[in-house]
Amino acid sequence: MLAVFVNCAAVLAGSLAGCFFHKKIHDEFKTVVYTAVGIFTLVIGMGMALRGERIVYLAFSLVAGGLAGSALDIEGKIYAFGEMLKKPFSASGGSSGFALGFLNASVLFCVGAMSLIGSFKAGTEGDYNLIFTKSVMDGFMAVLMTAAMGPGVAFSAITILVYQGGLTLLAGAVKPWVSPLMMSELTGSGGALILMIGFNLLRLKQIKTGNFIMALPVIAVFVLADPLALVGMV
Repeated sequence: MLAVFVNCAAVLAGSLAGCFFHKKIHDEFKTVVYTAVGIFTLVIGMGMALRGERIVYLAFSLVAGGLAGSALDIEGKIYAFGEMLKKPFSASGGSSGFALGFLNASVLFCVGAMSLIGSFKAGTEGDYNLIFTKSVMDGFMAVLMTAAMGPGVAFSAITILVYQGGLTLLAGAVKPWVSPLMMSELTGSGGALILMIGFNLLRLKQIKTGNFIMALPVIAVFVLADPLALVGMV
């Protein structure tokens, strides 16, 4: 769990620095930061999305996951959670902005291959190098995202603690089910979610990204049903 705590600390430190800039920069400059982070997010998302090998799985998982997430109103629940977290920061510009930062940062920091593989390596091999590298990247990204979206980004450390911590603790039990195909498809679908964040940041289209999180378990089910899924386990 050491690597998970380091990752959380890096995000908190980056967010603290970003809060200083968030209060100081003019709205016009904030727009520039939004644009820069949006473009960077699109680049990350595209790179991840192209790692998927089963485009049909991706298509069905986004449709089925999006419908399931909409029915469960996952986005609404995240915003309600953001409302609760926001109370000590009532001057941060509204619960929706706070929750947006929390949601976007949580997805960006948790759905990547580094988070998945790093957690498995930490849990099964005691190898923390990948998570430490990710921590540095997340810390710098937290500075930019907090400067644009405010302190909600800092609370993504809760998501990192629960998600990566859970994966690390369960790594031994989950590892037999994690094949190279599983990793590539989860990375690809995660990349699609990150692309949605990029579209939102650039205001190209407002997408309820939270409702599409269900695409991840859906695509995992598709992969487990694939006869090649358990060939060459991680």
